[in-house]
Amino acid sequence: MRRTVEQNRSYTKDTRTQAVINSDRSAYLLYMKRVKEAQRSNDDLKYAVREVNNIKEELKEIKNLLNKLVK
Repeated sequence: MRRTVEQNRSYTKDTRTQAVINSDRSAYLLYMKRVKEAQRSNDDLKYAVREVNNIKEELKEIKNLLNKLVK
């Protein structure tokens, strides 16, 4: 059985397990949207770092080739 928490109507308390449950679906959906956006942002950053590292490696190769040409 669940009872509404007095301080916040969006929370209910399971009387059997004593767990407090957030029953506000819109708050949950907003939270999940923020989590997905943070994950997407993190993925974008990782992709950018990989691209920079690839460019660094290519520049090293070009530098080595130029040094060979000069010698």
